[in-house]
Amino acid sequence: MQPFKVIIVEDVPLELKGTEGIIKTDIPEAQVIGTADTEAAYWKLIKQEVPDLLLLDLGLGGSTTVGVEICRHTKDAYPNVKILIFTGEILNEKLWVDVLDAGADGIILKSGEMLTRGDVSSVMEGKRMVFNQPILERITARFKHDVSKDISCQDAFVNYEIDEYDERFLRHLALGYTKEQISNLRGMPFGVKSLEKRQNELVGKLFPNGNNGMSVNATRLVVKALELHILDVENLLPDED
Repeated sequence: MQPFKVIIVEDVPLELKGTEGIIKTDIPEAQVIGTADTEAAYWKLIKQEVPDLLLLDLGLGGSTTVGVEICRHTKDAYPNVKILIFTGEILNEKLWVDVLDAGADGIILKSGEMLTRGDVSSVMEGKRMVFNQPILERITARFKHDVSKDISCQDAFVNYEIDEYDERFLRHLALGYTKEQISNLRGMPFGVKSLEKRQNELVGKLFPNGNNGMSVNATRLVVKALELHILDVENLLPDED
């Protein structure tokens, strides 16, 4: 790794000292040209000398959004600066998404495995999405959950003989569309009477053993479709008219 310049933004003195210790011990190529504990102090520093790497904590003065804005504005003004987030925000997944959208090159959570030479080297070599073990575990868990949900949906389509028109019909019922409105959707080649017949067929498919002697209305049918993972409550979006 070639020598490079770094600015550290961290407002907790003890954590700043620890980060500087890691850099001094494990990353001798890094020259710390300045540290800042506020947004104003950071902008003053970078105007004096632009670093190769910004090591940025997200939480400054009790605010988490300040770090995201620093990241975004730094990438806008100095696109060649690498930004590695080093943060104790270990539960705020939305914040991770926000800072990645703002242009961060990676996120290192201050949990378990700390900042390593390998993390910094990866960023300086131009790699994107550099994460340490704690955040990788969270990302992997979310990925496995999403894949399992997709598989459950695919299995339900096969097991209950659901076609694309069934899915569209159920999805729009879930969104509060009437059968007349659904019949007017582009690419939906069914009239109201045909949709009523399709609804009855779906009731037979999803309630093969009946509904404890009770009739099944559109609401109960939609709830059953959600329970069986035919519909995904997080992806209930209407088709384009």
